[in-house]
Amino acid sequence: MISSSSLLLLLLGASLSSAQLKVYSLRATDLPSNLVSTTDGYVKVYVGSKSIGQTTVRNDDTDPWWGEEFAYLDAKENDELKLEVYDRDLMFDDLLGTCKRQIRVGTYQHDCFLSKGGTLHYSYTLG
Repeated sequence: MISSSSLLLLLLGASLSSAQLKVYSLRATDLPSNLVSTTDGYVKVYVGSKSIGQTTVRNDDTDPWWGEEFAYLDAKENDELKLEVYDRDLMFDDLLGTCKRQIRVGTYQHDCFLSKGGTLHYSYTLG
């Protein structure tokens, strides 16, 4: 028979353990464009300060969709998920906006309004 203190330690240990994070269904709407060109968008994905990947560049598309999925095995509840949306250019890439969120166990869909215009839509699962 398990004592109540042993059960509490078991549950506490389970909540502090690492889990797999999956980030997917990345798409953007109404990304900004100018007179010279339309946005060539891509997204960089981080958990804390650790880069877990980057999407392909979608050329000349103000409403891009990216099919990549990103997985990270050492995620913990309350880790920060950060998504940076960029416009690829010849000289340097422009940061269109950053989305930050503390992750929770479960599956979620979010919309993030970018500082230079447009919206990033994404989903994640932490299990």
